[in-house]
Amino acid sequence: MITRLLSHDLPRSRVLAVILTVIVLGLAFAPFIFPGAKSLNVAAKILIFIVLVASFDLLLGYTGIVSFAHTMFFGIGAYGIAIASTRMGPGWTSLLAGALGAMLLSLLLSLMIGLFSLRVRAIFYAMITLAVASAFQTLASQLSEITGGEDGLNFKLPEVLAPSFHLSDNPFLGASLDGRFITYYLVFFSAVVLFLAMLRIVNSPFGRVLQAIRENDFRAEAIGYRTVVYRTWSNVLAAVFATLAGCLLAIWLRYNGPDTSLSFEIMIDILLIVVIGGMGTMYGAIFGATVFLLAQSYLQDLMGMAANATQSVPLLSALLSPDRWLLWLGILFILSVYFFPTGIVGKLRERQ
Repeated sequence: MITRLLSHDLPRSRVLAVILTVIVLGLAFAPFIFPGAKSLNVAAKILIFIVLVASFDLLLGYTGIVSFAHTMFFGIGAYGIAIASTRMGPGWTSLLAGALGAMLLSLLLSLMIGLFSLRVRAIFYAMITLAVASAFQTLASQLSEITGGEDGLNFKLPEVLAPSFHLSDNPFLGASLDGRFITYYLVFFSAVVLFLAMLRIVNSPFGRVLQAIRENDFRAEAIGYRTVVYRTWSNVLAAVFATLAGCLLAIWLRYNGPDTSLSFEIMIDILLIVVIGGMGTMYGAIFGATVFLLAQSYLQDLMGMAANATQSVPLLSALLSPDRWLLWLGILFILSVYFFPTGIVGKLRERQ
Protein backbone atom coordinates (compact mmCIF):
# COMPACT_ATOMS: atom_id res chain seq x y z
CA MET A 1 0.00 0.00 0.00
CA ILE A 2 2.71 2.48 1.02
CA THR A 3 4.87 1.35 -1.90
CA ARG A 4 2.07 2.10 -4.37
CA LEU A 5 1.30 5.39 -2.63
CA LEU A 6 4.95 6.41 -3.05
CA SER A 7 4.93 5.29 -6.70
CA HIS A 8 7.48 2.55 -5.90
CA ASP A 9 10.05 5.27 -5.13
CA LEU A 10 11.02 4.29 -1.58
CA PRO A 11 13.68 6.21 0.42
CA ARG A 12 16.14 3.28 -0.08
CA SER A 13 17.87 4.06 3.21
CA ARG A 14 16.77 3.13 6.72
CA VAL A 15 18.19 6.31 8.20
CA LEU A 16 16.44 8.43 5.56
CA ALA A 17 13.17 6.53 6.04
CA VAL A 18 13.28 7.16 9.81
CA ILE A 19 14.08 10.87 9.35
CA LEU A 20 11.31 11.36 6.77
CA THR A 21 8.83 9.50 9.00
CA VAL A 22 9.69 11.75 11.95
CA ILE A 23 9.30 14.88 9.78
CA VAL A 24 5.97 13.79 8.32
CA LEU A 25 4.56 12.76 11.70
CA GLY A 26 5.82 16.02 13.23
CA LEU A 27 4.04 18.03 10.54
CA ALA A 28 0.90 15.87 10.77
CA PHE A 29 0.56 16.43 14.51
CA ALA A 30 2.14 19.88 14.74
CA PRO A 31 -1.00 21.57 16.18
CA PHE A 32 -0.91 19.10 19.08
CA ILE A 33 2.87 18.85 19.59
CA PHE A 34 3.73 22.52 18.91
CA PRO A 35 0.56 24.52 19.63
CA GLY A 36 2.30 27.93 19.71
CA ALA A 37 1.54 30.48 16.97
CA LYS A 38 5.17 30.73 15.77
CA SER A 39 5.79 26.99 15.64
CA LEU A 40 2.52 26.36 13.79
CA ASN A 41 3.41 29.09 11.30
CA VAL A 42 6.83 27.49 10.72
CA ALA A 43 5.19 24.07 10.18
CA ALA A 44 2.76 25.54 7.63
CA LYS A 45 5.59 27.29 5.77
CA ILE A 46 7.54 24.02 5.67
CA LEU A 47 4.56 22.30 4.03
CA ILE A 48 4.18 25.10 1.48
CA PHE A 49 7.89 25.14 0.67
CA ILE A 50 7.95 21.36 0.28
CA VAL A 51 5.48 21.73 -2.60
CA LEU A 52 7.29 24.78 -4.02
CA VAL A 53 10.77 23.23 -3.86
CA ALA A 54 9.57 19.87 -5.21
CA SER A 55 7.99 21.67 -8.18
CA PHE A 56 11.29 23.47 -8.85
CA ASP A 57 13.19 20.19 -8.55
CA LEU A 58 10.91 18.83 -11.26
CA LEU A 59 12.56 21.43 -13.50
CA LEU A 60 16.14 21.53 -12.21
CA GLY A 61 16.73 18.08 -10.74
CA TYR A 62 14.72 15.93 -13.15
CA THR A 63 14.83 17.90 -16.43
CA GLY A 64 18.02 19.93 -16.04
CA ILE A 65 16.33 23.30 -16.65
CA VAL A 66 17.61 26.31 -14.71
CA SER A 67 14.78 28.82 -14.28
CA PHE A 68 14.58 31.98 -12.18
CA ALA A 69 10.88 32.55 -12.89
CA HIS A 70 9.58 30.05 -10.36
CA THR A 71 8.66 32.69 -7.79
CA MET A 72 6.60 34.42 -10.47
CA PHE A 73 4.25 31.44 -10.64
CA PHE A 74 4.31 31.20 -6.85
CA GLY A 75 3.24 34.84 -6.70
CA ILE A 76 0.54 34.35 -9.34
CA GLY A 77 -1.07 31.70 -7.16
CA ALA A 78 -0.96 33.89 -4.07
CA TYR A 79 -2.29 36.92 -5.94
CA GLY A 80 -5.03 34.83 -7.55
CA ILE A 81 -6.46 33.95 -4.11
CA ALA A 82 -5.89 37.47 -2.74
CA ILE A 83 -7.50 39.33 -5.66
CA ALA A 84 -10.46 36.94 -5.96
CA SER A 85 -11.17 37.06 -2.21
CA THR A 86 -10.88 40.86 -2.17
CA ARG A 87 -13.16 41.40 -5.17
CA MET A 88 -15.65 38.57 -4.67
CA GLY A 89 -15.69 38.51 -0.87
CA PRO A 90 -14.91 35.64 1.50
CA GLY A 91 -16.22 32.30 0.28
CA TRP A 92 -15.23 28.97 -1.18
CA THR A 93 -16.27 30.21 -4.63
CA SER A 94 -13.68 32.99 -4.34
CA LEU A 95 -10.93 30.53 -3.42
CA LEU A 96 -11.86 28.20 -6.28
CA ALA A 97 -12.10 31.05 -8.81
CA GLY A 98 -8.81 32.53 -7.65
CA ALA A 99 -6.99 29.18 -7.83
CA LEU A 100 -8.40 28.32 -11.27
CA GLY A 101 -7.69 31.79 -12.65
CA ALA A 102 -4.14 31.70 -11.31
CA MET A 103 -3.50 28.22 -12.74
CA LEU A 104 -4.82 29.30 -16.14
CA LEU A 105 -2.57 32.39 -16.20
CA SER A 106 0.46 30.34 -15.08
CA LEU A 107 -0.28 27.69 -17.67
CA LEU A 108 -0.40 30.28 -20.48
CA LEU A 109 2.73 32.12 -19.32
CA SER A 110 4.74 28.93 -18.78
CA LEU A 111 3.65 27.64 -22.17
CA MET A 112 4.74 30.89 -23.84
CA ILE A 113 8.08 30.90 -21.99
CA GLY A 114 8.58 27.26 -22.88
CA LEU A 115 7.76 27.59 -26.57
CA PHE A 116 9.77 30.77 -27.13
CA SER A 117 12.66 30.23 -24.75
CA LEU A 118 13.38 26.54 -24.20
CA ARG A 119 15.12 26.30 -27.56
CA VAL A 120 17.73 28.60 -26.04
CA ARG A 121 20.43 26.76 -24.14
CA ALA A 122 21.68 26.93 -20.54
CA ILE A 123 22.42 30.38 -19.15
CA PHE A 124 20.49 32.23 -21.86
CA TYR A 125 17.23 30.58 -20.84
CA ALA A 126 17.95 31.34 -17.17
CA MET A 127 18.51 35.03 -18.02
CA ILE A 128 15.26 35.19 -19.98
CA THR A 129 13.28 33.75 -17.07
CA LEU A 130 15.00 36.17 -14.68
CA ALA A 131 13.99 39.11 -16.87
CA VAL A 132 10.37 37.91 -17.10
CA ALA A 133 10.16 37.39 -13.32
CA SER A 134 11.63 40.85 -12.61
CA ALA A 135 9.17 42.46 -15.03
CA PHE A 136 6.25 40.67 -13.38
CA GLN A 137 7.36 41.77 -9.90
CA THR A 138 7.56 45.39 -11.08
CA LEU A 139 4.14 45.07 -12.70
CA ALA A 140 2.63 43.69 -9.49
CA SER A 141 4.06 46.62 -7.53
CA GLN A 142 2.75 49.24 -9.95
CA LEU A 143 -0.77 47.92 -10.54
CA SER A 144 -1.87 49.11 -7.10
CA GLU A 145 -5.58 49.22 -8.00
CA ILE A 146 -5.55 45.49 -8.60
CA THR A 147 -2.69 44.13 -6.49
CA GLY A 148 -2.54 46.71 -3.70
CA GLY A 149 0.94 47.78 -4.82
CA GLU A 150 3.73 47.60 -2.25
CA ASP A 151 1.16 47.40 0.58
CA GLY A 152 -0.31 44.17 -0.78
CA LEU A 153 -3.80 42.84 -0.10
CA ASN A 154 -5.44 41.73 3.13
CA PHE A 155 -8.52 39.59 2.69
CA LYS A 156 -10.93 37.36 4.57
CA LEU A 157 -11.44 33.64 4.18
CA PRO A 158 -14.64 31.56 4.53
CA GLU A 159 -15.97 31.64 8.08
CA VAL A 160 -14.84 28.10 8.89
CA LEU A 161 -11.21 29.11 8.16
CA ALA A 162 -11.34 32.35 10.16
CA PRO A 163 -9.40 32.44 13.47
CA SER A 164 -12.60 33.51 15.25
CA PHE A 165 -14.37 30.27 14.27
CA HIS A 166 -14.38 27.56 16.96
CA LEU A 167 -15.40 23.93 16.61
CA SER A 168 -15.25 23.64 20.39
CA ASP A 169 -14.60 26.00 23.27
CA ASN A 170 -12.43 23.38 24.96
CA PRO A 171 -8.96 22.52 23.62
CA PHE A 172 -8.42 18.97 22.36
CA LEU A 173 -5.08 17.42 23.41
CA GLY A 174 -3.72 20.93 23.92
CA ALA A 175 -4.80 22.23 20.51
CA SER A 176 -7.44 24.93 19.98
CA LEU A 177 -10.04 23.64 17.53
CA ASP A 178 -10.47 26.94 15.70
CA GLY A 179 -10.30 28.18 12.14
CA ARG A 180 -6.51 28.28 12.26
CA PHE A 181 -6.50 24.58 13.16
CA ILE A 182 -8.75 23.77 10.18
CA THR A 183 -6.66 25.96 7.84
CA TYR A 184 -3.49 24.16 8.88
CA TYR A 185 -4.93 20.76 8.02
CA LEU A 186 -6.27 22.12 4.73
CA VAL A 187 -2.68 23.14 3.91
CA PHE A 188 -1.30 19.83 5.21
CA PHE A 189 -3.55 17.51 3.20
CA SER A 190 -3.25 19.69 0.08
CA ALA A 191 0.56 19.58 0.36
CA VAL A 192 0.52 15.78 0.78
CA VAL A 193 -1.69 15.29 -2.30
CA LEU A 194 0.42 17.65 -4.43
CA PHE A 195 3.69 16.04 -3.32
CA LEU A 196 2.41 12.51 -4.07
CA ALA A 197 1.20 13.73 -7.48
CA MET A 198 4.68 15.06 -8.30
CA LEU A 199 6.26 11.84 -7.03
CA ARG A 200 4.00 9.93 -9.40
CA ILE A 201 4.94 12.18 -12.32
CA VAL A 202 8.70 11.76 -11.90
CA ASN A 203 8.33 7.98 -11.60
CA SER A 204 6.11 7.66 -14.67
CA PRO A 205 7.37 7.00 -18.23
CA PHE A 206 7.10 10.78 -18.76
CA GLY A 207 9.41 11.33 -15.79
CA ARG A 208 11.91 8.79 -17.13
CA VAL A 209 12.11 10.74 -20.38
CA LEU A 210 12.73 13.95 -18.44
CA GLN A 211 15.63 12.27 -16.66
CA ALA A 212 17.00 11.06 -20.00
CA ILE A 213 16.86 14.64 -21.29
CA ARG A 214 18.69 15.81 -18.16
CA GLU A 215 21.47 13.28 -18.70
CA ASN A 216 21.88 13.81 -22.45
CA ASP A 217 19.26 15.74 -24.40
CA PHE A 218 20.99 15.10 -27.75
CA ARG A 219 20.85 11.34 -27.22
CA ALA A 220 17.21 11.54 -26.07
CA GLU A 221 16.33 13.44 -29.23
CA ALA A 222 18.32 11.01 -31.36
CA ILE A 223 16.25 8.03 -30.18
CA GLY A 224 13.02 9.79 -31.14
CA TYR A 225 11.84 11.95 -28.25
CA ARG A 226 10.85 15.53 -29.05
CA THR A 227 12.84 17.10 -26.24
CA VAL A 228 11.40 20.60 -26.67
CA VAL A 229 7.88 19.23 -26.14
CA TYR A 230 8.90 17.33 -22.99
CA ARG A 231 10.85 20.30 -21.63
CA THR A 232 7.86 22.56 -22.29
CA TRP A 233 5.49 20.21 -20.47
CA SER A 234 7.92 19.98 -17.58
CA ASN A 235 7.94 23.78 -17.41
CA VAL A 236 4.13 23.90 -17.46
CA LEU A 237 3.69 21.23 -14.77
CA ALA A 238 6.27 22.87 -12.49
CA ALA A 239 4.55 26.24 -12.93
CA VAL A 240 1.11 24.81 -12.06
CA PHE A 241 2.38 23.13 -8.89
CA ALA A 242 4.23 26.32 -7.87
CA THR A 243 1.00 28.25 -8.43
CA LEU A 244 -0.90 25.90 -6.12
CA ALA A 245 1.84 26.35 -3.50
CA GLY A 246 1.26 30.11 -3.79
CA CYS A 247 -2.47 29.57 -3.27
CA LEU A 248 -1.73 27.68 -0.05
CA LEU A 249 0.55 30.50 1.13
CA ALA A 250 -2.15 33.13 0.60
CA ILE A 251 -4.77 30.98 2.36
CA TRP A 252 -2.48 30.51 5.34
CA LEU A 253 -1.36 34.14 5.65
CA ARG A 254 -4.64 35.80 4.56
CA TYR A 255 -2.38 38.40 2.94
CA ASN A 256 -0.16 38.75 -0.09
CA GLY A 257 2.28 41.37 -1.34
CA PRO A 258 5.29 41.57 -3.69
CA ASP A 259 7.82 40.77 -0.95
CA THR A 260 5.71 37.90 0.36
CA SER A 261 5.65 35.74 -2.75
CA LEU A 262 7.55 37.45 -5.59
CA SER A 263 10.80 38.39 -3.86
CA PHE A 264 14.02 37.14 -5.46
CA GLU A 265 15.13 36.15 -1.95
CA ILE A 266 12.53 33.37 -2.10
CA MET A 267 14.14 32.15 -5.33
CA ILE A 268 17.51 32.03 -3.57
CA ASP A 269 15.93 30.10 -0.67
CA ILE A 270 14.50 27.58 -3.13
CA LEU A 271 17.92 27.05 -4.72
CA LEU A 272 19.54 26.59 -1.31
CA ILE A 273 16.91 24.08 -0.20
CA VAL A 274 17.26 22.06 -3.41
CA VAL A 275 21.05 21.90 -3.01
CA ILE A 276 20.84 21.02 0.71
CA GLY A 277 18.21 18.32 0.21
CA GLY A 278 19.54 16.93 -3.04
CA MET A 279 18.67 17.58 -6.68
CA GLY A 280 16.70 14.92 -8.50
CA THR A 281 15.20 13.53 -5.29
CA MET A 282 11.68 14.54 -4.36
CA TYR A 283 12.43 13.58 -0.77
CA GLY A 284 15.15 16.21 -0.80
CA ALA A 285 12.40 18.84 -0.82
CA ILE A 286 11.00 17.46 2.46
CA PHE A 287 14.38 17.24 4.18
CA GLY A 288 15.79 20.48 2.76
CA ALA A 289 12.71 22.60 3.46
CA THR A 290 12.48 21.32 7.02
CA VAL A 291 16.16 21.90 7.84
CA PHE A 292 16.35 25.29 6.13
CA LEU A 293 13.17 26.78 7.59
CA LEU A 294 13.90 25.49 11.09
CA ALA A 295 17.37 27.06 10.89
CA GLN A 296 15.94 30.28 9.46
CA SER A 297 13.30 30.49 12.20
CA TYR A 298 15.17 29.28 15.28
CA LEU A 299 18.91 29.66 14.67
CA GLN A 300 18.81 33.28 15.84
CA ASP A 301 17.06 32.28 19.09
CA LEU A 302 19.55 29.45 19.73
CA MET A 303 22.46 31.79 19.12
CA GLY A 304 20.99 34.27 21.59
CA MET A 305 20.89 31.55 24.23
CA ALA A 306 24.44 30.50 23.39
CA ALA A 307 25.68 34.12 23.54
CA ASN A 308 24.16 34.56 27.00
CA ALA A 309 25.73 31.31 28.19
CA THR A 310 29.20 32.38 27.00
CA GLN A 311 29.22 35.98 28.25
CA SER A 312 32.36 35.22 30.27
CA VAL A 313 34.23 34.61 26.99
CA PRO A 314 33.94 37.95 25.13
CA LEU A 315 35.21 36.81 21.71
CA LEU A 316 33.05 33.66 21.63
CA SER A 317 30.03 35.60 22.87
CA ALA A 318 30.50 38.15 20.07
CA LEU A 319 30.77 35.41 17.45
CA LEU A 320 27.56 33.82 18.73
CA SER A 321 25.64 37.11 18.72
CA PRO A 322 22.14 36.70 17.22
CA ASP A 323 22.97 39.52 14.79
CA ARG A 324 25.42 37.14 13.07
CA TRP A 325 22.93 34.36 12.47
CA LEU A 326 23.12 34.80 8.67
CA LEU A 327 26.87 34.29 8.83
CA TRP A 328 26.44 30.96 10.62
CA LEU A 329 23.61 29.97 8.29
CA GLY A 330 25.96 30.58 5.38
CA ILE A 331 28.70 28.53 7.05
CA LEU A 332 26.26 25.66 7.63
CA PHE A 333 25.26 25.80 3.96
CA ILE A 334 28.91 25.72 2.80
CA LEU A 335 29.64 22.75 5.06
CA SER A 336 26.57 20.89 3.81
CA VAL A 337 27.64 21.41 0.17
CA TYR A 338 31.23 20.35 0.96
CA PHE A 339 30.34 17.18 2.86
CA PHE A 340 27.15 16.35 0.91
CA PRO A 341 27.79 17.34 -2.75
CA THR A 342 24.77 15.32 -3.90
CA GLY A 343 22.60 16.70 -1.09
CA ILE A 344 21.86 15.07 2.24
CA VAL A 345 19.21 12.77 0.76
CA GLY A 346 21.50 11.81 -2.09
CA LYS A 347 24.30 10.97 0.34
CA LEU A 348 22.01 8.88 2.54
CA ARG A 349 20.75 6.98 -0.49
CA GLU A 350 24.30 6.23 -1.60
CA ARG A 351 25.01 4.65 1.80
CA GLN A 352 21.79 2.58 1.56
